[in-house]
Amino acid sequence: MVRRRQGKPVQLSLDDARRPCGRGGWRPGAGRPRGRTRVAHERRTRFAARFPLHVTLRVKDEVPSLRRHRALRIVQDAIRAAGHHAYFRVIHFAVIGNHIHLIVEADGAEALACGMHSLEVRLARRFNRFFERRGKFFADRYHARHLETPRETRNAIRYVLSNQRAHQARRGERLNRDWIDPFSSAFWFDGWREPVRLREPRQRELLNVPQPTAAPTVWLLTTGWRKRWGPLSFDEVSGQ
Repeated sequence: MVRRRQGKPVQLSLDDARRPCGRGGWRPGAGRPRGRTRVAHERRTRFAARFPLHVTLRVKDEVPSLRRHRALRIVQDAIRAAGHHAYFRVIHFAVIGNHIHLIVEADGAEALACGMHSLEVRLARRFNRFFERRGKFFADRYHARHLETPRETRNAIRYVLSNQRAHQARRGERLNRDWIDPFSSAFWFDGWREPVRLREPRQRELLNVPQPTAAPTVWLLTTGWRKRWGPLSFDEVSGQ
């Protein structure tokens, strides 16, 4: 039996140790990503059907802005088709550039997942066709937070329906005090402190659009928030 002669051990330098060898070990870009920029793929939190939810859908960076006339019709039609089931209902929405806010009711975690899947598929297919693109449309999983108190519910409704007003205020743009966002369900919302006035052509177009959202059924959305905290003002935004 011939024994191989082993050479004298040589200590590797740091540069040699970090050089890819093709057989495992260190390689550029390997390892766990730093930080967390996406919604965690964890088991969804279970919740009771009496709690509404604030849901956010964010599209991929390369998708153009969703705040355009024909894109709004796509959102309205998709919500009307997917958000009127007995187990899943879209009550409020707002289209904000690269994301969509929703206030929804669902009979439970499974109902929420099923309803959101149906809505996302409808939106992705129609938007990809509209923008003449292919591939994944949404950046990640939807983010959902259930609302347990009248105050949380009121704040979420205010956040969704007044989100564009808050964005424009941060940019230094001034809006009429009674302005409502035509790219939202604000026109059909019955919780405003004063009657809605449609001043702009884009707002007046809503008069010819069938209501895309469903009527609320849970106490927090029908009675709880306004009984405890009162109706909303048009110019009331988060932080006020």
